[in-house]
Amino acid sequence: MRNQLKEAKRIVIKVGTSTLIYPNGNINLSAIDQLAFTLTDLSNQGKEIILVSSGAIGVGLNKLNMSKRPSTIPEQQAVAAVGQAELMNIYNQRFLTYSQQIAQLLLTRDVIEYPESRKNVTNTMEQLLQMGIIPIVNENDTVAIDELDHLTKFGDNDQLSAIVAQLIQADALIMLSDIDGFFSDNPNTNKDATLFSEINEINDELLQLAGGKGSRFGTGGMYSKLKAADRVLEHNGAMILANGQNPKIIFDILDGEMIGTLFNRKEKVQ
Repeated sequence: MRNQLKEAKRIVIKVGTSTLIYPNGNINLSAIDQLAFTLTDLSNQGKEIILVSSGAIGVGLNKLNMSKRPSTIPEQQAVAAVGQAELMNIYNQRFLTYSQQIAQLLLTRDVIEYPESRKNVTNTMEQLLQMGIIPIVNENDTVAIDELDHLTKFGDNDQLSAIVAQLIQADALIMLSDIDGFFSDNPNTNKDATLFSEINEINDELLQLAGGKGSRFGTGGMYSKLKAADRVLEHNGAMILANGQNPKIIFDILDGEMIGTLFNRKEKVQ
């Protein structure tokens, strides 16, 4: 299946806050520039690229010189509103360096719950791709509180990226995180933890291995990524979970190299 990634034409890229923000809270301009370069080059190759980007609250905290994530929903929403504007400003600047046009789509969960809105969003994405524009998608944090308050498992950008991949029938979802893939245990605390190269089914045993939040700047944990992978597998798609420290790794992934964890239905493997 990894070789089939070379043929992938429509690709959703999801980047977590850990790729965009340094642990000290400052913005990782190098990673954002690499991301802009990589996605523009893929677009120049004729591939259709959709970026699902976290980072609004992380960038907002940096912009407002706040050292920690606020506890109340209105505060979080205010920080997200400031951060989203700044994040898109940075993306626009970096993508324009490579003459690539981008567009912003802020979505809420009613997009998939209501057929009319789902159709409208899908049509918008299709039109943007047809025009050679890269849509940058994020959850609308100023109105969608599920992600902010963690009241439901649905509502973070891991799930959103899987939904977007489903909506536009993407050939692959590449999820960049702060870990090399899915491990048997936490590799930061257990040196004997082993990396799963390929997973064909999300079961209770795997879900038990995952759990907890990510960094203080992000919302997603490994459980969330497995649930996203499960959604992708339900629709016979493919997802790759890999380390986003160097976004140019996307080139190697699409070249079929053994990087990260591939989630893929066994029957599709040839």
